[in-house]
Amino acid sequence: MRRKRKKRRTGLGLIAVMVLMICGIVTYNRQELDKANVKSAARIAELKDNIEQEQELSEDIQEKKAYVQTKKYIEEMARKKLGLVYKDEIIFKAEE
Repeated sequence: MRRKRKKRRTGLGLIAVMVLMICGIVTYNRQELDKANVKSAARIAELKDNIEQEQELSEDIQEKKAYVQTKKYIEEMARKKLGLVYKDEIIFKAEE
């Protein structure tokens, strides 16, 4: 009888050790997954910010594209770059 009790104790002890080891492994893996989840969440937030910035840039480009095609812009560039004026305009230049 003593042998059976001793074997039972040894068996129960081994089972307890194995259960504790499995719990430790599961806890460690969960912590690693939590760290990876935090990193992923930070990356997602960063990418969302990048998307917003790119959308704003795209809107600015669309507005600039629409402005470049207007008559007002063409007149400004003709005056600035080419020095063109209307027939009835007089240009005054300051002396240096």
